[in-house]
Amino acid sequence: MAELITVTDQGLCCARGGFHVDPWRKVETAVITHAHGDHARPGSKTYHAAASSVGLLRRRLGDEARIVGHPFGERFRLGEVTVSLHPAGHVLGSAQVRVEGQMAERSEVWVVSGDYKRGADPSCEAFELVPCDVFITEATFALPIYRWSPVTDVVDEIEAWWASNRAERKASVLAVYALGKAQRVLAELGRRDAPEVLVHGAIETLLDPYREAGIRLAPTRTVGPKQRGESFEGALILAPPSAAGGAWMRRFGEASTGFASGWMRVRGNRRRHGYDRGFVLSDHVDWPDLLQTIRETGATKVYATHGYSDTLARYLTGTGLAAEPLATLYEGEAESDADLD
Repeated sequence: MAELITVTDQGLCCARGGFHVDPWRKVETAVITHAHGDHARPGSKTYHAAASSVGLLRRRLGDEARIVGHPFGERFRLGEVTVSLHPAGHVLGSAQVRVEGQMAERSEVWVVSGDYKRGADPSCEAFELVPCDVFITEATFALPIYRWSPVTDVVDEIEAWWASNRAERKASVLAVYALGKAQRVLAELGRRDAPEVLVHGAIETLLDPYREAGIRLAPTRTVGPKQRGESFEGALILAPPSAAGGAWMRRFGEASTGFASGWMRVRGNRRRHGYDRGFVLSDHVDWPDLLQTIRETGATKVYATHGYSDTLARYLTGTGLAAEPLATLYEGEAESDADLD
């Protein structure tokens, strides 16, 4: 059977449309789901993306990149197919790519989800369900163990940890991914009128597009070069995981460290990575929402990418749904301390 989207050496390819979705090599035309580095790579001639992601993509791809921004839901033609972008709820401007084309005697709709979540998040557009015939879904946390608590409960835990450390005159250093997780935490704290939060420079450079989009974040100040006599007692500091174990950390003295990640759901991950606290907070869909989304799309064929793709495909096949794993170079949420951003 002919397929609207296939995997090539350059990435997910829609030959009928003359474009690739989140290509991992240079192509003529790319349609980008979001601005994380494993999905938005420099070098392609033209990029199509959600309008609200253009500011972040400029920082990723450079000022010279040709980026065409589209409002969510707007239909546009590429080659022989019609494309539209729909909110994925992952980070600011993250999109699902809907592709509609004539296949044999009928029109067929494919959706490439990119990374997505359905949980509440004040820092980005809410997920939109997109009915389709074929659904290409992430499988980052596609195991029954991965079930997320309400984000308000997690933020309560972060604030309580911060308050406890403040009482002991310790700094609280929270490792978060520089794009997405950091802004989500700051947006949640902003809703609670939290005091100033200190941030690593890699995070600070990615805050302006969020503020320019009208998203309220907690007040921040960049941690600059170390100043003699500077004190961080009682402060909350956000830093990318890659900075948490290096020389940058020494200025904070006997700080308490935490890591906000979906991987913290697994007992032992916090200790394995050397953090004092783990907070279960992910910008990816959990197991119940993953299955709900697949069911509600109405798709009769599912392809699972990055993460537990083999496991998800086997599970779905066992329920009677046609499903296969699809090999890609996307990383999802890294379990290691390597910063995706």
